Amino acid sequence: MALEVQIEKKLPQFTLDVSFAVDNGPLSILGPSGSGKTMLLRSIAGLERASKGRVALDGRVLLDTAAGVHVPARDRRVGMLFQNLALFPHRTVAENVAFGLKRVSHEERARRVAALMARAHISGLDDRYPRQLSGGEQQRAALARALAIEPELLLLDEPLSALDTHLRSQMEAQLQETFASFRRPALLVTHNIEEAYRLGERMLVLSRGRVAAFGHKDEVFRRPPSLEVARLTGCKNFSRARPVSTGVVEALDWGCRLQVAQTLAAPAHVGIRAHEIDFVEARESASPAENVFPCWLMQSSETPFRVTLYLGLRQPVEGASFDLQAEVFKEKWQRFRERPMPWHVRLSPDALFLMPD
Repeated sequence: MALEVQIEKKLPQFTLDVSFAVDNGPLSILGPSGSGKTMLLRSIAGLERASKGRVALDGRVLLDTAAGVHVPARDRRVGMLFQNLALFPHRTVAENVAFGLKRVSHEERARRVAALMARAHISGLDDRYPRQLSGGEQQRAALARALAIEPELLLLDEPLSALDTHLRSQMEAQLQETFASFRRPALLVTHNIEEAYRLGERMLVLSRGRVAAFGHKDEVFRRPPSLEVARLTGCKNFSRARPVSTGVVEALDWGCRLQVAQTLAAPAHVGIRAHEIDFVEARESASPAENVFPCWLMQSSETPFRVTLYLGLRQPVEGASFDLQAEVFKEKWQRFRERPMPWHVRLSPDALFLMPD
C-alpha cells in the first residue's frame, strides 16, 4: 500500500511545501519545533485544509485541490495518535477504544475491543477512566483507539514526548510491535533523533516547511546532504573544507588534511559523528595520511554510560577552544583515560562525510 503526499499550505512564518511517497512501514519525520511537522500530519489527516495539493492512499484520492476533492477526516480511514488528541475523560477505556466503531455489531465491537486491548497490554482496564490510568496506559489506550477502525494509514505526532524515561521505553517497544504487525504506511513525527532512528526505517527531515532530506535512515545519517541536515540529525563535528586533490580535503577549522572516501564536486564542509571518532595506540599512528592525529583532552562530560570528550588537535594554549567532540562508552574510557597525552585519534575516511555550501 502506497501513500503519495503533495501538500502546500501557507503558514504565518513560511509556506509548508512537502512532497514524498512511501510504501508500507514506518517513516520518521524529524525536525525542530515549528518546522511544520504537526501541520503536515493534520493536513494528511484532513483536520486542516491544504492551500494546494494531493494525497492518495493506495490509489484512493483523499485530497486533490485541483479536482475539488476533499474527503472528510472521518472517512479517510486514518488512525491518529496526536499529542493533543486526548482520551475522552467521561468515557471508560473500553468506550474510548470502541469510539470509532459505529458501523459494526455489538458482538464484533466487543471482540475487536478485547483483541486491541490485549495487543496494547491494557487488558483488565476496560472499566477505568483516563484519570485512573498512568501516562503510559493512556497512550496505549489511545493507540488501541487509533487502530480500532482498522486504518489504512497511521499518523503519530510526538507520542512519547510526555512520558518519563521508563514509560518512553515501554511505549517505544509497543510501537515497534505495532509497526511490525501493521504492514501499512505509518508516519511518526518526533524531534528526538534516537527515537526517529530506532522507530523508522525511512526518514524525512523537515526544515521550515521544506524537505531537507528524505531516504533510508542509514543514508540520511551516513551522508547528510547539507550542513543543516547534519546538525538536525545530531552531528556535532564540522569544519570548513577545501579540496586538495582527489580523495583529500583540508579541514580548515581543524588544521589538518584528511583522506575521504566520499566524492563531491565542490565540498564546503567536512563532518564526522562523535561516536565515529576512534582512539588508537600511538604505535598505530605512524602516518598522518591514515587520518591519525595527536589530540589533547580539553574537557569531559559524563553520563551514566557514556563520556563526551572535547578534544584539541593542536597543542592547547590558554583560551583555545576544542576541535572535536568524541563519545565513548565508559568501559573504553577507563582503558585509556590515564595514558599520557597526546592521545591519538583516527578519523576514518569512511566515517567522514562532505557537504556542499
